[in-house]
Amino acid sequence: MQRRAFITSSLIGTAASWAGANDRVRAAVAGVGGRGLDHIDNLIRATNTEVAAVCDPDARRMAKAAAHVQEKTGKRPLEISDLRKVLEDKSIDAVSIASCNHWHALGTVLACQAGKHVFVEKPLCHNFDEGRKMVAAARRYNRVVQGGTQRRSSGGYRKAVELLHAGVIGDIYLSRWTLINPRESIGHKPVSDPPAQLNWDLWLGPAPHQPHHANLAHYNWHWFWDFGGGEMCNNGVHSYDISRWAMRKGLPLRTSSRGGRFVWKDQGQTPNTQTAMWEFEDGTQIVGEVRNHHTPNDERAWYFYGTKGAMHIVDGGAGGPDNVKGVFKLYLNGSKTPEPDMGRLDDIDHHSNFIEAVRSGNRDKLADEVEELHLSTAPCLFANIAVRLGRELRFDPKTQRFTGDAEADRMLSRESRKPYTMTDKV
Repeated sequence: MQRRAFITSSLIGTAASWAGANDRVRAAVAGVGGRGLDHIDNLIRATNTEVAAVCDPDARRMAKAAAHVQEKTGKRPLEISDLRKVLEDKSIDAVSIASCNHWHALGTVLACQAGKHVFVEKPLCHNFDEGRKMVAAARRYNRVVQGGTQRRSSGGYRKAVELLHAGVIGDIYLSRWTLINPRESIGHKPVSDPPAQLNWDLWLGPAPHQPHHANLAHYNWHWFWDFGGGEMCNNGVHSYDISRWAMRKGLPLRTSSRGGRFVWKDQGQTPNTQTAMWEFEDGTQIVGEVRNHHTPNDERAWYFYGTKGAMHIVDGGAGGPDNVKGVFKLYLNGSKTPEPDMGRLDDIDHHSNFIEAVRSGNRDKLADEVEELHLSTAPCLFANIAVRLGRELRFDPKTQRFTGDAEADRMLSRESRKPYTMTDKV
């Protein structure tokens, strides 16, 4: 699906106007684990921006985050466990969401409806229809919504994509990426009462109700289908996004994927080894591989193949998640020797970019507007459906459904648990 078939030219334009260029932006951070603390530091660093509230169903993590803000700024933020309560505060201008995947859509849609601008982490959503609602909410309520694929703000990647868009390797017919991210088995945790500081019902939110066990809160939920999407939707969205950005693609027409949870005999449900192939209307392809086991080449890398040459990008990983140093090499006209280094662009602070777009009301200023993250999250969700069903999927951009596959269609959405619901039409 080409982008124009999904959202019209409304992508480029203005969102709601800001009261004044010098007014302080008051932000709340929802989900204050490791990534949420990064959000806090990034917002503190942004010009004339205040972290006014922190939000988490775990009171201990929330108190730690509030103390961190106080130490950095001299002012302690509000501590509100329920994001829905945060959104009732009319003095909050923006919400930065680093919660679990299954809270991303509900938090974003409700925030837009409450008049807040939103920064939301990857993957955009837990399921495909949620992503469509998030884009629709940003448009209907005229909000600035920034996605969390931060490599779009890195000077190395920006330069590489600039060259690829300029045709340095000709027409790209294939992009292949590898994501080797070693992890260990999570073992088995018995059902138990949640810790006293954790509001379990609130943590579950829109996900199906189920007993607590220690492999869910606070990280290993990634490896359970009710909450996460495995490595394909965890870091795979970052990898897919670079390929799609460089190739300027919409949604794929065909998706196939194979994989499994190999070696480990643990409680996790999602694959720890998975390969996927996405094919587009013009026959071009993206191929991606995620693997959680150690290999001699534990790297995150991209390969682009074109009619005039190839490009190889290796993720340096230096400088933290908002300053990733992509390093690329060009091989032109069949040469086995790379071309000389062609430089890099300046890095952009991803959260500052968000705040600047909020001030201007111009979503075109965003490095990673919500529709972009939707178009990079959805194919990873498709790959997970394909691997779970064990068959190739064909997507119809007109109906926004798979062709002749009712079972796969049912996995494009799910019913949210009450009262953690949003309206069908946002």
